[in-house]
Parts: sequence; C-alpha cells; structure tokens
Amino acid sequence: MNNIAIIGAGRIGSAFAFRLAQADHAVTMIARGSRLADLERDGAVIDIAGKRSPVTVAGALDPATPFDAVLVTVLAHQLDAVLPALRASSAKQIVFLMNTFDPLDRLRDAVGADRCVFGFPVFIADFEGGKLRSFVDRPGQGVTIDDGRWAEVFRNAHISATVEDDMQSWLRAHVAAILPIMIGGRIVFARGGGLTWPEAARLATALDEGFAVVRALGHSVIPTAVAAVTLLPRAAKAGILWAMSRSSALGSLGDRGPEEPRALVDAVIAAAPTGASTDALRAIRP
Repeated sequence: MNNIAIIGAGRIGSAFAFRLAQADHAVTMIARGSRLADLERDGAVIDIAGKRSPVTVAGALDPATPFDAVLVTVLAHQLDAVLPALRASSAKQIVFLMNTFDPLDRLRDAVGADRCVFGFPVFIADFEGGKLRSFVDRPGQGVTIDDGRWAEVFRNAHISATVEDDMQSWLRAHVAAILPIMIGGRIVFARGGGLTWPEAARLATALDEGFAVVRALGHSVIPTAVAAVTLLPRAAKAGILWAMSRSSALGSLGDRGPEEPRALVDAVIAAAPTGASTDALRAIRP
C-alpha cells in the first residue's frame, strides 16, 4: 500500500483517487472551493453507480507528511501556484500528470530531479451531478508514464499504463496533436454545430505547424499513432477534424473554457526556435 496525495481534485484527479483508493492505497485529496466542501461532506469520491472510495481531504499539502508520492493533476498553467508546496513537501516522489509543452527540466530543478516522474492520463472522466464517470480501463484509455514501478501501481488499480522513457517528446507531440482538437471543440461548443471546411483547414495548418515546432526542438513525434497522422496530406487532416466536429466527443471538449488551450498555444510559441513559423498557431489561439 502507498500513501498518496493528489493535488488537483477535478475529474482526472478524482478518477485516480477513486481507483487507487479502491486498490487499498491511502489517498489524500488536496482540494479547494466547492470541491473541497463536497469531499469534506462525503469523505469519499463517489462514482455514478454510487460506489464510494474513501479518501482523506485537505485544503493544503502538509509538508511534513512523507507521502510515497504526490500526484499532480492540475492544468499546466496552474502549476506555478503549487510548485512552492511541492518543493517543500517531504514526499518521496512527485508524479506530474498533465498536458504541458514546457521543458521538464524546469520541474526537475524546482522539486529535485531524483523525485520527478512524468506521465499523462489518456482517459475520459467527468462529473455528472457531482458523481464521477470515468473510463480508465477501456481500450485506448490509460496512462503513459516514464516510471515502471508507478505503471505497475496503476495497473494494479485497474488503470491501464504504458511506460515511455522519452516523456518530453511524448508530451510535446501530444500538445501539438491535441491543440487543434481542443480549439475545434471550443468552436463547436460555442456554435452548437460542426466546423466549416475553412475552419478545419486552418486547424490542420496549425497541426502541421505544431509538429514542425516539435521536430525543430529536436524531438521525435511519438507514439506511432501520432507520428502516422503527420504523414497524412493536410487535406486529409482537415477532413478528419471536420468529421470529428460532427460527433459529440469534440463538442464536449469545448465546455471547459479557453484557458488551457490558450496557455498551451502560448507555451508552444514561447518554446519555438528562431525561424520556426508559429503564424497558424497564433491565428487559432482562443
């Protein structure tokens, strides 16, 4: 059993908490606002079927508690606010699980390279009436992470996990791939209808530009499925985005606000080396 704290008590952090607590790990959720109040009232993460996973709840990370790990599931643009608490924490490891384009060495320098683990949760989770609905064990869902031990912890909690040593490349390629989808979702959500062909074409151009920045920074485009997308003609990429915009999945991304895609676009532009084009990314920035 591990003693685990989770910073970020939203849908992703709650999905981790639910499965880890079900697997008999001691889970402390660090929350705030209405989510803190809900967790304090319930003393558990509750799923849509009414199953309860008891958790300890706190409004701040106790620096003196030697957690086996702190899982960080806040959005990347919220990270600076929690770095001081992570730096001061006595936790053995800090497991960053977020969508980020920033250089990972910044986080290693902030909390100690020997404590850092990096991963990303590729799974669907949401709240319905305050209850968690998640799909962490379905085909194509799970966690990609650079630490085999934590991959095994997740698997034992019925969260699929894949080990990837080069998480910097993986994360940056993921941001390049997902940004046009996130921003397309914003358009679909606001309009209540699918993308026009010119909109899909602009997003496809930004997709190519993002991958070009990743490669210009010296990274591989991974995993294989993402690399395969880069080989498609731009018109085919636009066609995929156009078709996706007519499904409920894309529109559901749009109700989560513009802050995350805006911050990710800014991070890609800031990291782009001299001479790399970012005009298309600037044009789709929310």
